[in-house]
Amino acid sequence: MLSKALLRLGAGAARHPWRVIAAWLIAATLAVLAAIAFGGRTADSMTAPGLDSQRAAELIERSGTGQEGMTAQVVVTPLDGAATFFDHGSARTALTRLQTEVKRLPHVLGTSDPAGALDAGGDTAVRGGLVSADGRIAVVRVQYPDQSRLSAEDLDALVDLGDRLRAELPLRIEMGGNLFYAFSDPDGGASELTGLLAAAAILFLAFGSLVAAALPIGMAVFGLTVGVATMTVLAGVTDVPTFAPVLGSMVGLGVGIDYALFVLARHREYLARGLDPHEAAGRAVATAGRPVVFAGGTVVVSILGLAVANVPFMTVGGLAVSIVVLTMVVASVTLLPAFLGAAGPRLARVGRVGRALRTRRLGRLARRRDPAAGAAPAAGWRRWIGHVSRHPVPYAVGAAGLLLTATLPVLGLRVGLPDDGSLPQSRTERRAYDLVAEGFGPGTNGPLVIAADPAGDPGVLDRLVGAVAADPGIASVAPTHIDRATGIATLVVFPTTSPQDKATTDTIARLRTDVLPTAIGHGPARAHVGGAAASLSDVGQRTSQRLPVFVAAVLAMSFLLLMLVFRSILVPLKAVLLNLLSIGAAYGIMVAVFQWGWGGALIGLEATVPIVSFIPMFLFAILFGLSMDYEVFLLSRVREEYLRTGDNGTAIVEGVSGTARIITSAALIMVAVFLSFAVAEDPSTKMFGLGLATAIFIDATVVRMVLVPATMTLLGRTNWWLPKWLDRMLPRGPVDTDDTDAESTGEAPRPRLVDR
Repeated sequence: MLSKALLRLGAGAARHPWRVIAAWLIAATLAVLAAIAFGGRTADSMTAPGLDSQRAAELIERSGTGQEGMTAQVVVTPLDGAATFFDHGSARTALTRLQTEVKRLPHVLGTSDPAGALDAGGDTAVRGGLVSADGRIAVVRVQYPDQSRLSAEDLDALVDLGDRLRAELPLRIEMGGNLFYAFSDPDGGASELTGLLAAAAILFLAFGSLVAAALPIGMAVFGLTVGVATMTVLAGVTDVPTFAPVLGSMVGLGVGIDYALFVLARHREYLARGLDPHEAAGRAVATAGRPVVFAGGTVVVSILGLAVANVPFMTVGGLAVSIVVLTMVVASVTLLPAFLGAAGPRLARVGRVGRALRTRRLGRLARRRDPAAGAAPAAGWRRWIGHVSRHPVPYAVGAAGLLLTATLPVLGLRVGLPDDGSLPQSRTERRAYDLVAEGFGPGTNGPLVIAADPAGDPGVLDRLVGAVAADPGIASVAPTHIDRATGIATLVVFPTTSPQDKATTDTIARLRTDVLPTAIGHGPARAHVGGAAASLSDVGQRTSQRLPVFVAAVLAMSFLLLMLVFRSILVPLKAVLLNLLSIGAAYGIMVAVFQWGWGGALIGLEATVPIVSFIPMFLFAILFGLSMDYEVFLLSRVREEYLRTGDNGTAIVEGVSGTARIITSAALIMVAVFLSFAVAEDPSTKMFGLGLATAIFIDATVVRMVLVPATMTLLGRTNWWLPKWLDRMLPRGPVDTDDTDAESTGEAPRPRLVDR
């Protein structure tokens, strides 16, 4: 049985702590060395098989024009605000030198030539979209090969060149483009440190001991080091998206400290009963470690389920995050008991600072204990849960109404990808974006690339160019490039709206469904719309289409697992519905903040943005897994009380109040960690941080402390109803309080009560 294996594992680690700690040190060292030797840099590849934008990229690749590759743009304007490139000789000379220097960079296939266009005449430069109509802004577009032949060193070379030329030329130089998007480093370091400090403070308040607070932090740091280093090695084999290290750190810190908190609290309970530290650690791992393994496994399976979207970067990103979570689970049942064994009986004591806090209100809150901490449930929690249980209808209706109201903004959810215009002004990509929008219009920041194969029809291209240029969503069309060998044509067009604008998505859809088919006719010719904006739009549509299938699969899996664990039909059904409410409310709050701008300034959001297309699916996978922590922890205690007393009301009050402190402490740690990422620069990181923090906060407060006791009171004994035939068919669950606790502790098993 799992409990016996965990008992032996935890007790063995506690008896030989330094061997286990040394093994983890060696593992961490080897992982870091492997990351240095074989690791790669993260890179984003927003493509997926079968999408129209992917077909466009394949067609362009066949043509050999190089336009299927990465691009960057260098945007310049004279430092003298009154000067223009039309009449300022030194500015034009500086522009020529900049172009020359950029062309010399490694892997650069070519650049646009605004300086040459100016020499040919100002009208030529303006018509080519290289110099703004007022002559103040020029754009050097840089063409690179496809992403597989590039690395972050190419971005570093371009940025270093810009830094050097800013000091030498009379030009303001800003840079952007999808080269930055693909190879920019994620901004997570400061957020990780902030999250760790916040978690340490909460743990100290919860346990009143520096030693007890330090152990979960130490375990999380070890696990994060091994997990992120392994993720870096994975990046050397395949493209790991740039959000994966940030998300992995965010989720890894949250679940790692949470899991350690569960085990540590149970360990202190056994110490308070007078058990030897080694035996206490073994029993803590055998009891609290089972829901940790179960919940962690559920998180991993849920995240790996992202593969149903059939979007490669999401699949790889999910795999990378799962590695971190799995590492934290292993650390919780091996490294943590080693720490517990090394700490010995000191964990049962409260430090001087903790004793000092006891004389104040904060200290009184910190020392309220529940059964998992070695004393009776806090009287305040018992009174609250008892109050809710005595008035279940108003609390159930009120809490559900509150969450449904918070969910309403989801009706206006719009997926997309924030463009560089949503970055802070401190970033050169944002400044370049603003200059281009000012000089050429917002659509110039997100050009579309139409790839066409005329298939021998000479009139197709003329009709195509005319139809595209006449579309109201298109501002301008660049000259057509035709590959002589293949006959494939590439057409760069500039929308009238910015890349993240919904109107741009509508323009892409209209080109595909109306404009291009009409221009091509029914012949063998074909045309596809590509480019970064089109790729992101396509990925968003695919994830939106696959989201219902994914949600249904996760819900079904959660229902079956909880039914297996708690031997009940209504308990898992209620859990699934309540989890949907909390996640829906989190989605609604995200829409209100990011799309409507409500309170966006509080997290440093400078402009409204659409919800990143892949975030709803990622959040659902992670949150449903994380909610299992609280679900299993709380309901296991409720069921244990029900099996002991046979009274549903007593079981609810004792079970919920007995776990309230641990659940709220764990949730507070997660919220603190996730909110520390909500103030990062990148809007995607903000969305992950705010979405996870909001959902966990709602789940641990409104759901666990109000809706769960209210609905379980209303359901009464039917909470534990399970048909007799189904009970015989179901195998024993991995976390079943009927007998596994007895196996780990040596106590006589309690009688099982199953309603027929």
